[in-house]
Amino acid sequence: MHDVVIIGTGPAGLTAAIYAARANLNPTIYAGSMHGGQLTTTTEVENFPGFEHGIMGPKLMSEMTSQAERFGTKILYETITKVDFSKRPFTLWADGKEIKAKTVIIATGATAKTLGLPGEAELMGRGLSTCATCDGFFYRNKVVAVSGGGDSAMEEANYLSKLCSKVYLLHRRSDFRASKIMVDRVLNNPKIKVLTPWVVKQPIADNTGLTGLVIQNAETGASEDLKVDGLFMAIGHKPNSEIFLPWVDVDGHGYIKTTNHTATKTPGIFAAGDIADPTFKQAITAAGLGCQAAIQAQRYLEEHEH
Repeated sequence: MHDVVIIGTGPAGLTAAIYAARANLNPTIYAGSMHGGQLTTTTEVENFPGFEHGIMGPKLMSEMTSQAERFGTKILYETITKVDFSKRPFTLWADGKEIKAKTVIIATGATAKTLGLPGEAELMGRGLSTCATCDGFFYRNKVVAVSGGGDSAMEEANYLSKLCSKVYLLHRRSDFRASKIMVDRVLNNPKIKVLTPWVVKQPIADNTGLTGLVIQNAETGASEDLKVDGLFMAIGHKPNSEIFLPWVDVDGHGYIKTTNHTATKTPGIFAAGDIADPTFKQAITAAGLGCQAAIQAQRYLEEHEH
């Protein structure tokens, strides 16, 4: 019987573990297949407070892991595949093994959607990115492209235009899903060139990273080379929330809805980090939510243990 089970080991899960462990709740984390979450696919993180000269994403997650373990967190590299939150204690299953928990913190994050380009994995962090606010700084005064047609793509293009010398916005259709105000901002931005209906077919790279893109016209099939230093894929995120239904409510995109900070509709079940944050999606905001979830779990246990 666990006091606290934490699912996921990104900044939210590990911060929750640090706080829960220091409160003597003996948390157990089920790390799943991607220990460290999305930060393990980034290179240098410059906007996490406390690291004047930045820190590599995997290194930051390694440091957080060691800190959580120092206070007594148990980390199991197993994947939670099924849950039953219909009654207390809650039941979870990992690799066929049954687990009982008094409280659960869901910190399974969201997976950024990518284009599935040839050599994509090798070029992530070396010219390919899914987060302008995370990586845009590295492309100051350079030429970049953004792929997508929704509000997030428009936001990324506008944000990058403040840093980069030129931004291409590529979309496979001539019309956009984005709101009119966001589209108008892009169309009226002199540093952004909109290319429709064009799609990215494959990256062009050398040993330093991305140097350009092969793009194809979706109507004529004609291909061209586009010289860019970076490509930001802004085609959305997929929250990892499916197995927690129907014990949590989700919005239209699958993000878990919370009330009173990190509480879900099931008392004793909390959600923190990108799984419950469709807006900011930053390591520091995820860590803050992880802190809140651990403190709320502690208070829930104190109320119900008596």
